[in-house]
Amino acid sequence: MEIERKFFVKNLPDRLEDFPSRLIEQAYLCVEPVIRVRRQDDDYYMTYKGAGLMSREEYNLPLTREAYEHLLPKADGTVIAKRRYVIPLEAPWEGLSIELDLFFGSWEGLVIAEVEFPDEKTARAFCPPEWFGEEVTFDGRYHNSWLSRHTRDDLEG
Repeated sequence: MEIERKFFVKNLPDRLEDFPSRLIEQAYLCVEPVIRVRRQDDDYYMTYKGAGLMSREEYNLPLTREAYEHLLPKADGTVIAKRRYVIPLEAPWEGLSIELDLFFGSWEGLVIAEVEFPDEKTARAFCPPEWFGEEVTFDGRYHNSWLSRHTRDDLEG
């Protein structure tokens, strides 16, 4: 089960380059249900995600590079590309991390922060850091699967 909240970001944290990051490229074979292939640095996965906005089923299966490269051209829409920084949270949220996504390619300039939680109670109690902006958890337009099939004009229109 994936339980996460998503936010825009008002200001990037200082010394962002000091946090670990990884390059992510992902594409969607299907969006209902979500079936995604992802390259994360040198690791490859196929992911199934069920319906939902804050909470939904999620299963990850490892892929070989060859299987990923075979499936990638079969995807619908555009490939989503981003750099993800992992920033640990401080008290009282120790053990949780912010996944800060800086998109490039067709979504250059979009910045989304996500926090995954062990349960819905913790997710609802979470108070975001001051540098977070508007919450977009319940706006399906900020799911990567939606972004892969739309343009900025669709988002702003």
